[in-house]
Amino acid sequence: MRKITILITAIILVLSLAVPAKALTVDEIIDKANLTSYYAGADGMSDVKMTITDSQGRQRFREFRILRLNVKEGAAQKFYIYFKKPSDVAAMTYMVWKQTGRDDDRWLYLPALDLVRRIASSDKRSSFVGSHFVYEDVSGRGVQADVHELVEEIDGLYKIKNTPKESRGVEFKYYFVWIDKQNFMPMKAEYYNAQNKLIRTIEAVEIQDIQGYPTVVKSKTVDLERAGETLMEFSNISYDVGLTDNIFKERYLRKAPSQWIE
Repeated sequence: MRKITILITAIILVLSLAVPAKALTVDEIIDKANLTSYYAGADGMSDVKMTITDSQGRQRFREFRILRLNVKEGAAQKFYIYFKKPSDVAAMTYMVWKQTGRDDDRWLYLPALDLVRRIASSDKRSSFVGSHFVYEDVSGRGVQADVHELVEEIDGLYKIKNTPKESRGVEFKYYFVWIDKQNFMPMKAEYYNAQNKLIRTIEAVEIQDIQGYPTVVKSKTVDLERAGETLMEFSNISYDVGLTDNIFKERYLRKAPSQWIE
């Protein structure tokens, strides 16, 4: 009897191994990529050096610190960005409250004018502090903003086409994103205009494992319409550092929380 039981158990195990894993839907892939890109840990902190190169090869630099707090996994988040260099942007701050089901709230503090400016939702695709990245690149585009289509699986990557549900306020007609099938990190994105012309690319140039999370440490965007590119290099990256919600308040736009930005 014992031999029969062992035989039956072995047969069941073989049959279970023979059943292929259920393929992920395109929305499941996008959700996993969103979590990998923007939600590692309960919070995160990093320093960023930004190199902006114009069409004539001239360069400008920005250095800033990013603080990020997850309010709700895969949905609500808060970002606080404090600029350190050069002198013309030093002490400038940018804050985002990423919302669920509605437009994000964004503020920019300009110390030279002692002015806090609300950034309208219509401006989320405009240049981020003079770079070739846009404001929406920093906190991420809402997954619900696009219709997603799995185009193909090639070389260990998912290739997904994303078409905006609302064309107003975006400079592209659609974009492709390539997502690593192993860790779900988006590796590259290509944006196309209404004439199906490639106008901008974003690429994860270098990825490292930090505290068990795949993390982009170099990211580059190229503007193919006006020429020029911007490279972002991340350092001093840490997760689960103990950020609290009170840091992400309007009063800290003018007076940065020194224990977190120095």
